[in-house]
This record gives sequence, structure tokens and C-alpha cells, in this order.
Amino acid sequence: MIVATYSIAACDLERGEWGVAVQSKFLAVGSVVPWAEPEVGAVATQAYANPRYGPAGLALLREGLPAEQVVQRLVAADEGRDERQLGVVDAHGGSAAWTGPDCNEWAGHRTGRCYAAQGNILVGAETVDGLAETFEATAGGGLAERLLDCLAAAHRAGGDRRGQQSASLLVVRRDGGYAGLSDVVADLRVDDHERPVEELQRIYALHDRLFGETPREEWLPLEGALRDEVERRLAGLGYETLDGWAGVENLEERVDGEDAIDPVVLEALRQASP
Repeated sequence: MIVATYSIAACDLERGEWGVAVQSKFLAVGSVVPWAEPEVGAVATQAYANPRYGPAGLALLREGLPAEQVVQRLVAADEGRDERQLGVVDAHGGSAAWTGPDCNEWAGHRTGRCYAAQGNILVGAETVDGLAETFEATAGGGLAERLLDCLAAAHRAGGDRRGQQSASLLVVRRDGGYAGLSDVVADLRVDDHERPVEELQRIYALHDRLFGETPREEWLPLEGALRDEVERRLAGLGYETLDGWAGVENLEERVDGEDAIDPVVLEALRQASP
């Protein structure tokens, strides 16, 4: 299975997040390339992909091996190494990558603090440069948004020379997922689309609307005229409480008590009610 692709495995140590973003002219690339575990690391496996690099790489990272040693061990144990491509980021932001000499041109990688960017069957090196330079230039932003920006920049730089088909985004953080009961912040996939990176950005925007976090200081006090408006709109929709309506609309993660309202929830309520 040849997975011609460009990807970036990365982390944000301050946020405690690790992730992988990938695009390819290959069906459902997100089912093969990205692997990540919070406080452990992230792995991207591609080219004539060896999917076992994912769980095996995470197991080595879990033991405390740095990214460079993980890559060395995985590659050394694989007779098909010359056709593989691999990127690894460890728990401390160390990174390493491998591009086998038999990977289809153009193929190569670039590593730096907290990221490993790699690609094969590309228009040229500028695609991988777009991944790396965008990641470096967006420091301070959310990891998911940065990884999506990296994919977009790589696509603009030329991307996969065969075209586009699928893309995915995986981001993990300890207890950072749904209801604080999962480590998966985002696991979004576009399996078959004419413009997969754009579609992945659209899906992420929906995801962020439902599961993103607005800083509490930006929430609006539910009092006076605003409380009256919210109650009127809820009643018009047939609900007695904000919790009840938000649960039906999948916005329950953005509701917390009755003293204040997330502006995202308020806007959704206004759009839904007469």
C-alpha cells in the first residue's frame, strides 16, 4: 500500500497537546498515517507505509526513548525500510524522521523543535518547507489550528504531485476530549473529497463550534434584558432551560450553570429561534 502524502507530527508542550495532520492522494489516509498519545508523543507513518510503526513507535516512546532512538529502532527492525517514511515527536518536543532512499520522488523531511514534517511523491521540497515554516511561524496558537494552517500552506506550495483525495487531523491531550472523559481533542477525517484540506478546515470549524472553549471571562452575564431574551427564545423553541436546548443541539459542552452564557451558544440560540 503506497501512501503518497505530506504530513506533520507535532506537539505544544505548554498546552500538553500532541498531534498529526496529513493530506494525500489516497483513500482515507487518516486510517493509516496518524498516531498520537498524550504526554507520550506522535507518529506519522507513510510512503509504502508500515502501519505497525504507529503502535510500536508509541510503545517505545512510552518507555521514555527519545524520538531519534525510536526512529532508529523502528527502521532497523524493518526489512522494507528503504520504502518507508516516518516522523516522530516525543514527550519533550524532540523530533526525528526517516525517508527511505527508495521513496518516490520528490521525497524528504524536515525536523525542528516540537515537529517533524515529511512528504513523498511531492511537487518538490517547498511542500515540506511549507509545513515546517508555517509551524514555526504560528507558535502561540492552538495546535489543531496550527496543523491545519500547515496543511493549507503545504498545499499552496504544491502538495502531492498526483493531486488530492483525503486529509485528517488528530490532536490529543490528557482528559482534553469530550466531557473530560477522553484524551482525544480532535479526530477528524475527510476520506474522499476533491478539496480535502478545505473540507477538513470546514469540519474543524463545526467541531470547534460544538466542543471548543471560550475563555470564561468572555462569557456574558445572564441577567436583565439578556436573560429575558434567552428565556423568550428558549420558550419559543419549546424549552424551559438552556441545558435542555443545548443538549439537543450538541452544545452541552459549552453550557455551565445559569449565571452566564457562552457567546457561541447565544449566537446559535439566536440563529435557531425566531
